[in-house]
Amino acid sequence: MSKRSTLKWLLAGGVAAAAAFAGTARADLLADVKAAGVLTLATDMQYMPFDFYKDNRHQGFDKDYFEEIGKALGVRVRFLDLPWTGTLPGLEARRFDLVAAPVIVTRERKQRYRFTLPIADATVAFLKRANDGRIARPEDVAGKAIGSQRGTSQLAQMKAYADTLSPKPAIHEYVDLNQAYADLANGRLAAVAGGLPNIAAVAKERKNVFEVVMPPFGQQTYYAFLGRKDEDSASLIQAIDDATRAMREDGRFATLQKRWFGMEMAVPAEDFEPAL
Repeated sequence: MSKRSTLKWLLAGGVAAAAAFAGTARADLLADVKAAGVLTLATDMQYMPFDFYKDNRHQGFDKDYFEEIGKALGVRVRFLDLPWTGTLPGLEARRFDLVAAPVIVTRERKQRYRFTLPIADATVAFLKRANDGRIARPEDVAGKAIGSQRGTSQLAQMKAYADTLSPKPAIHEYVDLNQAYADLANGRLAAVAGGLPNIAAVAKERKNVFEVVMPPFGQQTYYAFLGRKDEDSASLIQAIDDATRAMREDGRFATLQKRWFGMEMAVPAEDFEPAL
């Protein structure tokens, strides 16, 4: 669904549906999804390698992963393309079933939302220009202009890391990472902070332009998807986790990781206590 169509849906039928749901006690979101035959997901299509457009087609890990989830649940999967800043408010307003944009699992977020099992390592690292010899290690961004996506854990970790450096870097916040990558390529930024799978995919796609700065500077973290904390969402999250465990056992999960991240990533197979 296009961003314009998504916004029309949210302003018309989506808002009406949210109002109807607000006045109705709901006990089982999984049953509702199966009855409708559709699992509705919100994501930001500017987040390679998870969700992005190439050749006018939605591609990425999330698309392939949720195709498998849809088969397991016996439903069709519909993606809504929204800016990241609109996903969490839309979830809480019941405009869709799940946020399919990958989110870093934190203690604070676990208090407010219900997470699926992790799907990727989200440790934060810097992306730099491939020909920039000034930056060999993360600490070399001291005194330089760096950026990340607004409203994300990666931005928060980057700010915390920047506070340990002298001189402090100049922080720039972006609505989506594509804008940050453009400024990095044009020399307006010295580095962009992002989850390791994201920036590794960008560096792989544009290996003559970008390079990952190793080692990562962030704390060990993981990407997962999230739903509402209310009890009616528990059934849907449990069904997704069960399907994910089956994918891990038969190798489909590792195949998807290698296809989109370039490597298999160890992630917790059960609930865990986040480092952040």
